[in-house]
Formats: sequence, C-alpha cells, structure tokens
Amino acid sequence: MLTFIQEIPVDKPVSGVHCIPVLDNGNLIMVWDREERVLTTIGGRLEKNESLIEALRREAIEEAGIQIEDEVIPFACWYWEEFGSYRLYFLTKVKKFIEMPEQYETTGYVITNFETAIDMIQKIEGREERIAIIRKAGILAGQLKE
Repeated sequence: MLTFIQEIPVDKPVSGVHCIPVLDNGNLIMVWDREERVLTTIGGRLEKNESLIEALRREAIEEAGIQIEDEVIPFACWYWEEFGSYRLYFLTKVKKFIEMPEQYETTGYVITNFETAIDMIQKIEGREERIAIIRKAGILAGQLKE
C-alpha cells in the first residue's frame, strides 16, 4: 500500500530505499531494469548494518553512477504486507556523476522531465503506484502542478 509521508515511519522495519534524484535543471534520473523491462526509481534493499542514507547513497552509485546531495526528503512509503516492512522513497538532488567500477549493477539511466517520465511509465507498464510516486516527487520538486 502506497502512502505519502513527511516523516519516516517507525512502526515496522524498513527493508528498501529508493530515490528520485533531480538535476539543477529540474529533470529527474530514473533507471531501466533490463530484467523487468521497466523504467524505475533508483534503489534497492538495505544491506546488513547499513543505515537508510548509506543504502540510498550506495544504490545511487551502483544503479546510476551518481552521488546525491546530503539533503534527502522522505515523501512516500510502500508497505509490503507479505514481508512486514516498508520501502521508502526520497526526493534528492544530484551532486555529481561519477565513473563507475565495472562490478556495479547499472543497467543504464534515463534523464527526462517529470511529465515525460510519467508518460513513459504509463506506456511501458502502466503501474499506477510508480506513476503516483513520480507525480508526487514532481510536485515536491516544483516541476509539476498539484
């Protein structure tokens, strides 16, 4: 179940983190998942003894070759009832692109505006949850109207 938040929930564990990184020009970065063949947010599962922010930074490097700014804003969570845990979504800004070592799992990133990202997701898979997440991030980033 998708919920929009202003604070990180503490009633259940967090097992995954995702981010919507925004460039200075207002465009966002998403990644292409080759296995699922979808355009998706950057993120994944937390590793043992890893903080939420450490996991977010690691996933941004591994999946898109970017470093994110220190400020991250939690804005959505997805509760996985079958696992009893949350996946959190953060809005952040891109600090810089970096050269990625070969072992990282990147599948390629896409830079686009929020409206086009929503159109692409709709055309490729139509998942309303992902569309709602991108739409909310776009509103918070000042790139979409409510």
